[in-house]
Amino acid sequence: MANAPHEAMHRIFQEYPGLFSRVSEVLGLAFPESTRAEVLSNDLTENQPLERRVDTVLRIDTEHQGPFLLAVEAQGRKDPDKHASWAYYFSYLLAKYGLPTTLLVVCQDRATAEWAARPVRLGAPQWPVLTLHPLVAGPHNIPFIADVAQARKDLPLAALSAITHADNPDVGAILKSLSTALRDTPETIANPIVELTAQGLGNRPAAQQWRNLVAVDLSFYTSPLSEEIRAEGEARGEAKGQAKSLLRMLELRGVGVPHEAREKITACDDTELLDQWFSRAVTATTVEEIFTHG
Repeated sequence: MANAPHEAMHRIFQEYPGLFSRVSEVLGLAFPESTRAEVLSNDLTENQPLERRVDTVLRIDTEHQGPFLLAVEAQGRKDPDKHASWAYYFSYLLAKYGLPTTLLVVCQDRATAEWAARPVRLGAPQWPVLTLHPLVAGPHNIPFIADVAQARKDLPLAALSAITHADNPDVGAILKSLSTALRDTPETIANPIVELTAQGLGNRPAAQQWRNLVAVDLSFYTSPLSEEIRAEGEARGEAKGQAKSLLRMLELRGVGVPHEAREKITACDDTELLDQWFSRAVTATTVEEIFTHG
């Protein structure tokens, strides 16, 4: 099952197809700027039991060089079986649409990126029929965008920078530049960037840094992530109030509360559990009784 960073690494190209022309510049290639882009079906299954799905497929139109297809694959680890799959994707799309086709692999760690970038000769050793050589974007070649002006100039590329450098200990500098750049950005433009960045960071420590920045720098936004953060903050505030009332109840009833029990109560953020403890505190003679059933 695809995880959140996997989804973000290819979905960002669905949201911002023009991002590919900037990425290709970073990779030292000259793909033309898109004038229009269309997300195509990613189902490459034929009438046979073998099912194959590429992560994202885009048809990109250009002003002077005609359309081309871009297949984007998010790759989280080395997988030798992928070479055959990528060759299939390329061949299938080329045969079906008859358009120049490019494969871009997006990675979040250098080792996987280096593996994906190696040309692979497919076929019999005596006569390889095909050399597979995808474009690869990852922490080794996507710029580390820690400058606010640079982030503001290209928000999708800044978000991709955060996603591909998610494991970098200094990724917080990218996140701060991005959140600062988003402060004066219209909400309709900023919201997808906020959500894709959060998705791309997954459950890494950087994800909490991003949540903190969204809570402070982008507190006026109404994106799903900011609404979730606000709801969590309200729940924490409610739990804190309940814990304070519970301790006051025990104090008024003369029930001693050792330091360990006090810490357990104040650290609890489960409002339903705190409510149960408060109900038991009405009749409890020791603090241990509020933590036990029956």
